[in-house]
Amino acid sequence: MSSEPVDAESKVSGNQANIPARIRRELGIDDGDKLRWHLEEDGSIRVQVVQQRSGTFADFDGYDGVEETDATTDHDAWGVETE
Repeated sequence: MSSEPVDAESKVSGNQANIPARIRRELGIDDGDKLRWHLEEDGSIRVQVVQQRSGTFADFDGYDGVEETDATTDHDAWGVETE
């Protein structure tokens, strides 16, 4: 066993292990997030946190352009014929 200091510890119960609260807070792990496990050649484990994204616009960072638009005339009237 390594003599390195331990950040946190948890106990395995069945096939599950809890992630200590301090580690969850530090890494921003929330319900629904996934953990990807990687077994390294030296026998150590690397875990990657994959944050859950939800909602239609989860990946949308917003419009950062300089062109001004008018939603009423440029977008809302699509498909509506004017006389």
